[in-house]
Amino acid sequence: MSVFYAVMLLVIAERLSELFIARRNTRRLLEKGGIEYGAGHYPAIVLLHAGWLVALLVLVPHDRPPNWWFLGPFLAIQPLRYWIIATLGERWTTRVIVLPGVAPVQTGPYRFIRHPNYCIVALEILLLPLAFDAWLVGLVFTIANAAVLKHRISVEEMAIMGAGSQNREQS
Repeated sequence: MSVFYAVMLLVIAERLSELFIARRNTRRLLEKGGIEYGAGHYPAIVLLHAGWLVALLVLVPHDRPPNWWFLGPFLAIQPLRYWIIATLGERWTTRVIVLPGVAPVQTGPYRFIRHPNYCIVALEILLLPLAFDAWLVGLVFTIANAAVLKHRISVEEMAIMGAGSQNREQS
């Protein structure tokens, strides 16, 4: 198996397992009274990420050797994804869901940056294509991701502010 296919299998398995976790957490959050914000933009996020993976699978020759200057950092940031997921625990989801009366998480990577998951995803969307000399895929999907994230972050900030009057100190 080529390095490209091995990496793609890893990324696809990672994303599918994250969707399973996100679906479970979404259900639990909604059962606890969580409120979803910005559901209308969620299909665009799914389409962007699926399109990125498909573009890589279609446009990158399977036998193309990796550029380790890009693949190394891509692989190195993967543990940060799990740190983010572990920090948020049951509150981690691919949707914007706020529990009224519960303060935003400010531990783990959230001590250092407001939206660490979006930073990691932005790096992944750029680095993985560059690792296999698919710079155009990296450029196009990085620009598209920036546009989607601009909207997504504004929705998330408004959701947090909207629940802010109801928030209590996080224990």
